[in-house]
Amino acid sequence: MFRPRPRIELKSLDQVRLMRRAGLVVADALAAVRAAARPGTTTADLDAVAAAVIAEAGAEPSFLGYHGFPASICTSVNEEVVHGIPGRRVLAAGDLVSVDCGAIVEGWHGDSALSFLLGESGAVDVDDPSGGGDVAGQGLVRATRTAMWAGIAALAEGRRVGDVGVAVEASVELSAELLGTGYGLVEEYTGHGIGTAMHQPPDVLNFAASDRGPRLRPGMCLAVEPMVTLGGAGTRVLEDDWTVVTTDGSRAAHWEHTVAVLDGGVAVLTAADLGASGLEPFGVGPVPL
Repeated sequence: MFRPRPRIELKSLDQVRLMRRAGLVVADALAAVRAAARPGTTTADLDAVAAAVIAEAGAEPSFLGYHGFPASICTSVNEEVVHGIPGRRVLAAGDLVSVDCGAIVEGWHGDSALSFLLGESGAVDVDDPSGGGDVAGQGLVRATRTAMWAGIAALAEGRRVGDVGVAVEASVELSAELLGTGYGLVEEYTGHGIGTAMHQPPDVLNFAASDRGPRLRPGMCLAVEPMVTLGGAGTRVLEDDWTVVTTDGSRAAHWEHTVAVLDGGVAVLTAADLGASGLEPFGVGPVPL
């Protein structure tokens, strides 16, 4: 029996601009969290930082209360892939920290995530070749971020939503080859549509699939969010029913942006520069709003 695809919410340009406001709140919150992260701080401390930024902007946190989630951000450390609950955990130098954040402005959502390595005095610049130290962790953070931007560039130039997964998988494989390492690409958790709800159709896969998904259309808003590990791709959920960890204990990284598909290309709503710097290596520029 033929089953129609779930209806995808298409946004007007004015609605995309509202989502841009939510996206900038998320960008500010994530920047504040990264700046506040130090050895000795707890993941609850980071949650308080994000909550304050969201409240000061007059926005609401997307995550707090979502299916009972108890915080404004997700903090996932080392082998934790995604959906980590902020709490008493004390961060230490050498930790790989992934932070996911969402905010709502006038009923419209923005959603973004980043990963960073924690040094003795704060977050490490993984693009600084003089940083030394954790080469494998730095490579993982960079590879995951690059894969996200490859997926976003595919939205600008592709025809179907599934083109994102093709680009993400190819990017992860290329990074692994260049660095002479092996990466696991998590498949159980995907990107998604976003707008008047945080999670909407369609699913945005992080791997190549035979079903290439719906055609890309102006007004689609999608969250692109690859999760990559330093080992196998298998995951399991802890007893808190939220925190996802790698089954082999390997570290993981997670990057995400909310992207609007527009006439003429894309705009990255959760990036301060609309994605200009991240898209430049792919020969793509954002559509101005």
